[in-house]
Amino acid sequence: MAAQSFPEPADAVIAEALAWIGTPYRHQGCRKGIGCDCLGLVRGVWRQVYGRELEEPGAYAADWSPNGEGDRLADAARRHFHEKDAAAVAPGDLLLFRWRPHWPARHLGIAVSADRFVHAYEGAAAVALSPLVPQWRRRIAAVFAFPSI
Repeated sequence: MAAQSFPEPADAVIAEALAWIGTPYRHQGCRKGIGCDCLGLVRGVWRQVYGRELEEPGAYAADWSPNGEGDRLADAARRHFHEKDAAAVAPGDLLLFRWRPHWPARHLGIAVSADRFVHAYEGAAAVALSPLVPQWRRRIAAVFAFPSI
C-alpha cells in the first residue's frame, strides 16, 4: 500500500493569516475580526486550516514568562509544528521571536513571503503585515513549518 500524501498547508496558512489583518489586538483573544494577540492569531489560523483547536494555553501573562522559567511558546510549538533551521524562513512558516539573547520566545508571527510576516502586537493595535527587516530577523528565536494537512 502506498503512503498517503497530504497537501502542504503553506498556501492555506498564508491566506488565512492575511484574512486576520485588521483584527483588533486583545490579550488572550483568538477570534478573527473581534480580537486576538499573537498566540490567538496562530491558534485561529490553525483552527481554520486544520479544523480543530490547538492545545488550550491556559492563562498567560503578556510577557509569557513572568518568573523567567522555561520557554512556553517554543515548547508548545515543538509539540505541534516541525522545527527547522532559523535561517530557512519560508512563506507559511511560524516565527518565534525573543527580545534578548537567551531569553524565552515572547512573540509569534506567520511568514507570508520571504520578507513580510503577519502578527498581532499591542503597539500596532491590530493584526498587521510587517516587513521582516533586520531588527525583526535578528530576534527570530525559532522557525517552524506547519504540519501537513
